Amino acid sequence: MDKVKVGRISYLNVLPIYYPLESGLIANDFEFVYGPPAQLNKMMSEGLMHIASNSSIEYLRHAEQYLLLPDLAIGSRGPVQSVIMISRKPLEQLKGCNVLVSAQTHTSAALLKILLSEYIPLNATYETGNATERLESGEKPEAILCIGDEALNLRKHAEYPYIFDLGEEWIRWTGLPFIFGIWTVRRDAAHREDVKQAVRDLIRAKEWGQANIEKICEMTADKTMLNLEESRSYYDGLVYDLGKTEIEGLKVFSKYLLKTGQIDHIPELEFLDI
Repeated sequence: MDKVKVGRISYLNVLPIYYPLESGLIANDFEFVYGPPAQLNKMMSEGLMHIASNSSIEYLRHAEQYLLLPDLAIGSRGPVQSVIMISRKPLEQLKGCNVLVSAQTHTSAALLKILLSEYIPLNATYETGNATERLESGEKPEAILCIGDEALNLRKHAEYPYIFDLGEEWIRWTGLPFIFGIWTVRRDAAHREDVKQAVRDLIRAKEWGQANIEKICEMTADKTMLNLEESRSYYDGLVYDLGKTEIEGLKVFSKYLLKTGQIDHIPELEFLDI
């Protein structure tokens, strides 16, 4: 039987979950597969992995292929800092603007479309591209949706002083946390005991990360563009649980996805029994 293949987003926000596994603090027999959310979504749908951290919208669009892992997510309960729209003009001057959207994201792009149509109607248009490459080439898009480590790098860009933090705006609008990603297991692998053990290991790793978040902050400050204070602020705004409040946020997101035509039905949320 092949090793359990686990998709791992290559972003700082999941370090509290994966550090104890990758460092050997929590024993495991995983084969990690690294990549941005959009790539992992595709690989998971093609059956190239057993478990992955998927975009929320990927699960909602293809729930028939997956089961959710219990109480494991990546989301925000306020400013998320790594999912932002940066712009050269204030929001009120962006009516009809064109937004350059990172090709790495599905959920964040869907959320931005909801926020800029249902919450603050700007009648924006969208194009997909690489923000860093476009900026380095001398282009200056009106507004840019950037995620992950790229967002952490670009949030202080001198020519883009205005920041629209999607996590912050969502909770201001709905009062609920926003779940950007969830962990799923393919239904055709859910019967395997080694897969269920991998799920238990992932949940243990999350609990270790939450209990040792100061160590994670120190590691982040040592190896990234964030200092210790910024690291603490960053991780403090993130959510790793998938409890009642987080599930309610996910359900509200699914209702707006349906309203805006980004999904064709709202699936039942089904969890793996471990």
